[in-house]
Parts: sequence; C-alpha cells; structure tokens
Amino acid sequence: MSHSIHSQSERQTVYSSDYSTKGVDILPNLVDAPYTHHLIDGMQEPGPSEVARPLYTSHFMDRTETMRESRSMYLKVVGVGVVAMIIVMFSVFSIYWGALWKIPERSLDGWVVNFDDSTVGNAVVQAMLSSTASSGIVSWTNKSASEFPGGVDDVADAVLDQRTWVAVVVHPNTTRLLQSAVLSMNSSYDGSTALTAYAVEARNENAFRILIRPVVEGTLNAVSLGIAISFVKQVGSSYPQIIANISTAAPQILAQPVGYTLNNLRPFDVPVASAMTYVGLIYVLVLAFFIVNFSAAAREMSGLETSLTTRSLIFLRLASSFVSYFMLAFFYSLLCLAFQVDFSRTLGRSGFVVFWMLNYVGMLAVGLSLEAMLTLLTARFVGFFVIFWIISNVSVCFMPLEVLPGIFRYGYAFPFYNVSGAVRTIIFGTKNQLGLQFGILLAWMGVSLITLPLFQWLFRRGAVAKAKAVTHRAGEKDS
Repeated sequence: MSHSIHSQSERQTVYSSDYSTKGVDILPNLVDAPYTHHLIDGMQEPGPSEVARPLYTSHFMDRTETMRESRSMYLKVVGVGVVAMIIVMFSVFSIYWGALWKIPERSLDGWVVNFDDSTVGNAVVQAMLSSTASSGIVSWTNKSASEFPGGVDDVADAVLDQRTWVAVVVHPNTTRLLQSAVLSMNSSYDGSTALTAYAVEARNENAFRILIRPVVEGTLNAVSLGIAISFVKQVGSSYPQIIANISTAAPQILAQPVGYTLNNLRPFDVPVASAMTYVGLIYVLVLAFFIVNFSAAAREMSGLETSLTTRSLIFLRLASSFVSYFMLAFFYSLLCLAFQVDFSRTLGRSGFVVFWMLNYVGMLAVGLSLEAMLTLLTARFVGFFVIFWIISNVSVCFMPLEVLPGIFRYGYAFPFYNVSGAVRTIIFGTKNQLGLQFGILLAWMGVSLITLPLFQWLFRRGAVAKAKAVTHRAGEKDS
C-alpha cells in the first residue's frame, strides 16, 4: 500500500519545473515533432553543481569549478554562433551582393524600327547599332518596319507586351518633312517628332532609371548632334543662299533637325508602390514568420503540441496558417489602400480584391515554407532559413533578371518575383500575367502542403520512439 502511494506521488512530480524523470509513465504522450527532443533531453535530475549553486550570487570571472564550466560552455556556444553567422554571411549574403555586383552582367534587348527608310532613318539605324558595343547596356536590333503592319502603334504595343525593353522608332517621312521644312523655312517645324523611344518604367523602375533612360537619352543625344552637324554642312553646301534666312526664320531646323521624344508608356507614378513591389515583401515574410512563432508558442503553452494526434496537429497548423494569413493579408491590403493607392486602374473595382488575394496567396507561399522548415530545423535553427529565404527572394526583385548572371534565373519561379510582377500589373497596367504568377505561388503552397505533413510525421515518429526509450530506461531504473 505504501508503495502504491509512493508511486502515485512520484508520478505527480512530472509537472514540476525540473522535469524530473520520476513518473515517466506519462512520457509516451510527449510526441511533439520539433520540440519533444528538447523537452526529453531536459528531463534529467539536476547535477550536484546545479543544486549547490546559489542563485544570483556568482560573477562571470569567478574561479570556482562550477563557474569555469559555465563560462567555458557559454563561450563555446557564443563562439559557435559567431562562426555560424560568418558562414551565413559569406554563403547567403553573397547571393544579394552577387546580384548587384556586375550590373549589367548581360544586355537588355532594344529595337530600332525605321519607318522612314531614307537618309535620316538609315543614319539613325546605323548610329544606334554601332552604339551597342560602346554602352553594353542595351543591345540594339534593327527590326523591319514590315513586322509592324499597324505602324508605330504596333511597336508601342510590343513594348507593352514585354517583347523588348525599349524601342526607338524613326517616324514615316522624316527625311521628306525635314527637306520640306528647309525649302519652306517652316517656323513651326519640330525636330523632336522625328524619333520616339518607347519604354515601360513600371516594368522595373530601377532598370528604367538607372539603365534604360540614361542609355537611350545619351545615345539619341549623340545621334541627334551627329545628324545636326552633318545636316548643317549639307545645307550650307547645297543651299548657301538661304541658310542665313533659315537661321533667322526657323533656327530650330538648323539647331535640331532631328530630335526625339521619350514616351514612358507605363510610368511608375505611385511612389508608395515601391513598398509593395520590393521592401514591403520583406515585411510580409517577417509577418509570416511571426505568425509561425506565435502559433508554435500557442501550441506549446496550451499543451496541444503533445496532446493532439499527428493528423490533428497537422490540421491545426495548416488551419491556423490559412486563417491568420487571410486576416493579415486583408489588413495589409487596407494599409496600402489607406495611402491612396489606386487599385482600379487595370482591373476596375475588383482590383483591390485581386490585390488582397495576391497578398494572401503570397503569404501562404512564403509562410507555409517557414512552417515546414520549423519542423525540420526546429526553433533553434529556423532563423538561418529565414535569412536565406529573404535574401534569395529579394535578390531577384531589384533589377531585371535579364541583366543578372544566369544563376539568378531561379527568380522566375520564386514568390517575391511573381508577387512583385503581379502588383505592377494591378497598379500600373503592365503585361497581365496574373494567371502564371498566381499559379507559381499556388505551386509553392502545394509543395509546403506536402512537406509540412511529411516532416511532422517523421519527427513525431522519432519523438514517440525516443519517449518510449526514456520510459523503458526509467522503468529499469525503478526496478
């Protein structure tokens, strides 16, 4: 009888703060996947030094044996952590540094379309093609005007359709209009209508501002100046009797016989959109990581982590993620709306709902990956994956993948790249690839919906085996 009472009291001590191994017949229920092994490893009787050590009385440099052991362990753990971060710095940070290191590693595509097919047009085409070697940023290709039966509008549509990054058009009859202006001394002649460069800033504002616009303006300024010098010489030799009259009546003909206009078909005219296409994506991932941590803590504190069956635990984790991200995505979208972002430009009234669903699916794509990796790496090491996950995604959003080294082509299949592209379509009306972009994000969700249950099942099985082993050892000790 006394033995029975003694056993019952020992079993109750399993809930004490020292996680004593007494009463371990409850251990088979401790079958949590990512956390149980930490719990079981800690369920040991405190060593003599731990029992004897007074609380809050030691100094770090004390020479006692206990403090020497503690100090050594502390320095080892911190040292290993620093070494690990140095390794992460060189292995993971190098992804982002590498993306910016040699921009542009490759050239952007550019078209020259000659609808004039005469003196001015031929001169412009020759000058543009020869500039490719000097700039190395835009690789110009001469496109036949016959490929665009709709004329200049077809070229603009091709740029909007992202078949090229920039196109320079020599308008029809440019040479004839210039010659006519000389003979009639037309004071209303405007040389800037001779050439038009088409580009889409909203496709990638950084590429437009840093690469495309400077190259196009620099090249066309040089072309315009070269044509002006040759033209003045030609007019002076062919029409010496009227050149003085032209300089008085229509000086712009001599100053700029051929100019250009840069037509930005889709300007990036909503500055706050930068938060949604680049930096804000990092914040979204961080929010998802917080949800992962909050959910894990809630399961631990409530005891659900160890009391639920594997199937119920998997369902709980997935349901928590889907519901939490649904709400977060809604309020994140409201935040963007509060700063007067117009979501109706392209999709009308449904634009906001599509934006909300994009953020929802995007959060699930990155958040479920974190949820799965938490199971695999545990809370202690999942932070390393978070760093990799952020940097590998951000690296492919700042500049077009076309100018980055070939290794960064992985970005076409990564969440941030597709969310960024979809946001540009919704807000600015760039090429609509929403179906493809949503599909890629859903594919990431699908991968996580497979890996998360798999990882949870594997670790739960290992935790059960470990718990049984501890129970067996405790039983042998009691006997």
